[in-house]
Amino acid sequence: MDKKYSIFLVLLFSLFVGGIFVGTVVNSVTAPEQEFSELENRYLAKPPKLSVETVLDGSFMTNAEKYINDHVIGRDLWVEWKAWCERLSGKKENNGVYLGSQETLINRLQEPDEEQLEKNAGYVNQLVNNVDISVYFGLIPSSAAIWQDRLPKGAPTADELEIITELYEQVQTHTIDLYTNLNNHNQEEIYYRTDHHWTSLGAYYGYEAIMQSLGMTALPLDEENKVTVSEDFYGTIFSTSGVRWVAPDHIDRYISGDGLKVTAYPEGTPVDSTLYVDSYLEVKDKYSSFLGGNQPLCVIETQLTDAPKVLIIRDSYTDSLAPFLTQNFSEIHLFDPRMNLTSVKDYVAQNEIDTVIVLYSISNFVSADNLFVLAR
Repeated sequence: MDKKYSIFLVLLFSLFVGGIFVGTVVNSVTAPEQEFSELENRYLAKPPKLSVETVLDGSFMTNAEKYINDHVIGRDLWVEWKAWCERLSGKKENNGVYLGSQETLINRLQEPDEEQLEKNAGYVNQLVNNVDISVYFGLIPSSAAIWQDRLPKGAPTADELEIITELYEQVQTHTIDLYTNLNNHNQEEIYYRTDHHWTSLGAYYGYEAIMQSLGMTALPLDEENKVTVSEDFYGTIFSTSGVRWVAPDHIDRYISGDGLKVTAYPEGTPVDSTLYVDSYLEVKDKYSSFLGGNQPLCVIETQLTDAPKVLIIRDSYTDSLAPFLTQNFSEIHLFDPRMNLTSVKDYVAQNEIDTVIVLYSISNFVSADNLFVLAR
């Protein structure tokens, strides 16, 4: 490589970097600042605060770097190009997401912290001791465990069955075997390919497992009533992976929301709602069309007045499970401890709950730091 060619490459690279810098500055001045990335489904970094303190402690430069990374012009294109480069180089993972067979994006589960596992299992046991009704504990495996045949060969991920077994041995209450029923149907589309949640079909098989553990009868799946409400759903794993070439998922419903009274508590106060919130089907976060997405509390009242009341301490997987539960309970109380710090013991007494189910996806349970609410 001669000197002139080296100079040419340096100049070309400098022009490229300079063009990106100038374009980013001009865009930040002329265009409204983007606060939320719908494609990545997250809030973007805010401008860093300049002060003597932030400069001295180094936080200004750290936050400035995050801000520039989030607001660089053409960011979505660079994210996609990076994923393409990873693919062309033969890699099967990008940003912690595996590109599996059948165009399936799968999150890997990191080995959990044993101390955190023991602590969270202890909170479940404290809840059991705090209430005078039956408590059931269920962990929902991820697609990495059920769709192992779709993972790239040799792809490392934590042994979820081993973790579930270990936790079930630690809790002093009834457990729900969701793994077996889901695994028995692992050739079906029971998880979304671009999202971490189970599909409505997967939620039905979860419902079957729950009803069996409670000694109740699960109603048959009514295929004739299935309605596909979206055929262009791209979920959370799609957002984080940078992979933009896979086909979208579809969202199905099997249960009508007719005859139900749904009360949501998005800000802590009651608001009339519905089993499905169709406005979410017009935006990227289409999974939130089930019950309207994450909220501290949601109460569903059915016409089965003689049926029991159930309280579910849960995460977002229960949003698509709830429609099936309306076939067996008079009231379904969905309590999310990530946003609700109410005493569970008091809530059980005040609402005359018959059964409590602690139902979590394994990825959320092993990392949860808010389950102390169960002990209140």
